[in-house]
Amino acid sequence: MTIALPSLTPTTLTAEGLLLRPFRENDEPAVAEALRDADILRWAAGDATVQAPVDERAAVWLRLRMAAWANGDACFAVTDEATGELHGALSVREVHRLPDQAVTGYWVTPRSRGRGAARTALDTAARWALAAPEDGGLGVHRIYLDHVLANVASCRVAVAAGFRLEGVMRDHFKEPSGRRHDAHLHARLATDRPE
Repeated sequence: MTIALPSLTPTTLTAEGLLLRPFRENDEPAVAEALRDADILRWAAGDATVQAPVDERAAVWLRLRMAAWANGDACFAVTDEATGELHGALSVREVHRLPDQAVTGYWVTPRSRGRGAARTALDTAARWALAAPEDGGLGVHRIYLDHVLANVASCRVAVAAGFRLEGVMRDHFKEPSGRRHDAHLHARLATDRPE
């Protein structure tokens, strides 16, 4: 049984020179460039994107993310507030599919790695998701994410953004090649104090 989640109002967030905004059609060239990165394709693009012809991948990926808000998932383009350059993508999905919980995921373009964009975007989106609805947030109590153990950079981002390591999920992630990987589970609660 599939649970229909209520749509979300498209939202824009800012922090430390970043603008998190809904994706737009004119983001396609920047998304196409990002999807040339082997790590994004391997860990974060999704099966529908990877299986699409190379010249259609960006359109397939973007179409799904632009429709996300109407389907109860927030999908942000992480951009430079001044220049509009695409640094990456971040989603907050399955909002309240489990009571008071949501899942998040992210990727960063190769040019933007190591500059703090992922940490800042993740922290900003988590604060928004964990905030009460009367304060403009989603009102979740717990937001969690997973990453394969081999993606050490993603682990550093999660911890730096206040997502505590909770454990290892065996054979949790299946990459497009069919290979399975153990994954770390991280979570951040509304009651967690910043470290």
